[in-house]
Amino acid sequence: MPRSAETGKGKPYLVGMSRAELTRWLEMLGESPQAASLRARQLFHWLYARGASTPAAMTSLPKDLRRAIEENADVARPSIVAEQTAADGTRKWLLRLRDGKEVETVFIPEDDRAALCVSTQVGCSLSCKFCHTGTMRLARNLTAGEILAQILVVRDVLGDWPSPREGRRLTNVVIMGMGEPLLNYREVAAAFRIVIDGEGIGISRRRITLSTSGVVPRIEPWGRELGTGLAISLHAVRDDLRDELVPINRKWPIAELLDACRRYPVRRPVTFEYVMLRGVNDSDADARELVRLFRGLAAKVNLIPFNTWPGAPFRCSTPERIRSFASIVEAAGYPSPVRSPRGRDILAACGQLKTALARPAPTAVPPADGAVREPRLTPLSV
Repeated sequence: MPRSAETGKGKPYLVGMSRAELTRWLEMLGESPQAASLRARQLFHWLYARGASTPAAMTSLPKDLRRAIEENADVARPSIVAEQTAADGTRKWLLRLRDGKEVETVFIPEDDRAALCVSTQVGCSLSCKFCHTGTMRLARNLTAGEILAQILVVRDVLGDWPSPREGRRLTNVVIMGMGEPLLNYREVAAAFRIVIDGEGIGISRRRITLSTSGVVPRIEPWGRELGTGLAISLHAVRDDLRDELVPINRKWPIAELLDACRRYPVRRPVTFEYVMLRGVNDSDADARELVRLFRGLAAKVNLIPFNTWPGAPFRCSTPERIRSFASIVEAAGYPSPVRSPRGRDILAACGQLKTALARPAPTAVPPADGAVREPRLTPLSV
């Protein structure tokens, strides 16, 4: 049975199926192999290039086949539970999936491009200290169809069907929403084979970036198979600190992670995400050590001012401290732009995504004297 049919409830969900999977499903409906192959190509085009959300819209398919799809499969979008728009134009949607689980996806428009930040899991298992999603439990992985559906829903909302590729409002995709994508490799890879397919969604792999906290064994295979840009959530230059901030470091420490980055088979600089935490990882010594770690590696650094959230145990580094850190890294030849926070006022910025599935987060109580102190870090389990 096709992969997406295995993971859904009730009728199989056709969104997320490849041409081969659609062919097999049509054969199960009684189509001959030759007819199934032809109809699968047409169905693939309607689902991904034209954005059809009902069988009735697939007018090049025979009426009896459209009726059979209506009776035996599901192509509907997830429902939009809530939509928010930030003062800077960033938009966030809370989407409800077929089993009632919910995920968030974020659209970030800029002057010359517009990126969609997609989620790959409901919740997250990594418990990164500075990340709001990390305070959630992991409910489950998303299917390829649920990952793709985020793109389809947003193109629906933007009125982006059909359109010439150069005229699209949605131009880029970043795989760095809720969850760790490389812990859901099979479904994420299946989804993005369709995203980069010229007869599917048709977004160039050069306009796609996968962000990982450091699932080392799957970094090189992703580069060979999908060839997208790579971003690493680094956030510390010493293993003892990264063990606490990004607990997966206990399994794959910094040296192993950087070796995997050096082997990444895409000839583009690796982007390192580095959240600036006041008094924790933002010293000049940290910046110099970051430069040392990058030797022999084509890299750039996105410095991310910490985006607070309810109960967060950190504060953002001061602008002066961020500028000093950046100047050291840039002087060594590594671009280190300071990322402008987007969507902070609707909790849509980096590290702020979370749904109602979450358990309550502890409330941060500032010191009575108002002093800024380094957060006390307690051991975390991976």
